[in-house]
Amino acid sequence: MSALPKVLVVDDDLAVCKSFDRILTNKGYAVITARSGEEALAKLNEEKYDIVYTDIRMPGMSGLEVAEKVKARRPWTPVVIITGYGTDIAEARAKAAGVSGFLHKPLSPEMIEDSARDVLAAPAAVAEAAIAAAAAAERPAAGAVSAVSVLMNVALFFAAPFIGLAYMIAIPFVGFGILALAVGRLAAKNKKVKAVGVALRHVGMFIATPFIGLIYVVLFPFVGLALLLWMATKASAAAVKG
Repeated sequence: MSALPKVLVVDDDLAVCKSFDRILTNKGYAVITARSGEEALAKLNEEKYDIVYTDIRMPGMSGLEVAEKVKARRPWTPVVIITGYGTDIAEARAKAAGVSGFLHKPLSPEMIEDSARDVLAAPAAVAEAAIAAAAAAERPAAGAVSAVSVLMNVALFFAAPFIGLAYMIAIPFVGFGILALAVGRLAAKNKKVKAVGVALRHVGMFIATPFIGLIYVVLFPFVGLALLLWMATKASAAAVKG
């Protein structure tokens, strides 16, 4: 923060901008003005402000849109709506965006001065509320990711011995497959070896069939569990983004 509280006034009416500048400058504020919402957002990108005042009706971007964008980018920055055409719907939308208050035209020097003083009197409460809201939004997503991690660890704990068993069953057949490949290469050169290779293949398939079935029985539940975990992780990721 600069030595002087910095105020951004957004209004297409030059007279209003000059009124804020004259009144607040004499009270120790640094006043910067913008004639449109787009100009105001550009100024907000360049430096920080302690208060933003914005007219509700302006050509192009409305004051409500300015307020929503300011609060989305910097929730701790107080925003005050200036309006001469207030409606219940507009005020409800502004309150939902988190504005600090309203100034109703016609404006008086006392209204402007009192508003600036009151808004700056409670900046810590505004900042704490913004931080609390952000933390509350993150907690459910973090909890969902944590639950998925726990579920994955439990699943791996129970799956480990069965996966080991599946490997033990499969290893002999891997060796048999390598032997069959070697016999097949010899068979290409020797008819007698070819006949032996065919016989070995049939015998091997006869012996291997029940064990292959056992491997499928052992692994099938974990394939299903893996799919379940994948779906849960995907849903958690979508919840985090949302």
